[in-house]
Amino acid sequence: MPTSEQQSASGGLKTRRGRPKMKDYGISGSAEGLLPWEVVVERLSGARNYWIGTTRPDGKPHAAPVWGIVLEQTFYFSTGRQSRKNRNLTASPELVMHLESGDDVVIIEGIAEEETDPTLLKNYAEAYQAKYQYKPDPSDPAAITYALRPHVVFAWLESSFPNSATRWDFDDES
Repeated sequence: MPTSEQQSASGGLKTRRGRPKMKDYGISGSAEGLLPWEVVVERLSGARNYWIGTTRPDGKPHAAPVWGIVLEQTFYFSTGRQSRKNRNLTASPELVMHLESGDDVVIIEGIAEEETDPTLLKNYAEAYQAKYQYKPDPSDPAAITYALRPHVVFAWLESSFPNSATRWDFDDES
């Protein structure tokens, strides 16, 4: 499977771009048609709603829509500290997030980490207000803001599937 390595613009992450491991879907072994990372950032930035999947402490799945922002090529979202989402992520930080579209697909699997950087949280709140006309208060003790740290990202366009099916693997080098 052809891959290319590149240093991500998001700090100490190195990505490898290649094809998803999807047997019986006719995925090409060629690098022709692989999507550039900019397609993922553009789709994430342009979306209004995002679906996240978490796991309850008893192992049952949970899905919920959230609003979110992409800053510095990272996806951020907030929730209440008493919400089912937060209780699930506290017990198990593994998270899957995807866009609403099944035609122009972006799926991110990774770890949700609480964001605590005051400058980033201020920028998040301002970008959130510009996008949703609602400004979250990151200093509110009843709320929490998460950053999704990707392990793997999948993207494809239905109109050119399976040739556009692309997978990015992330390695943390920090």
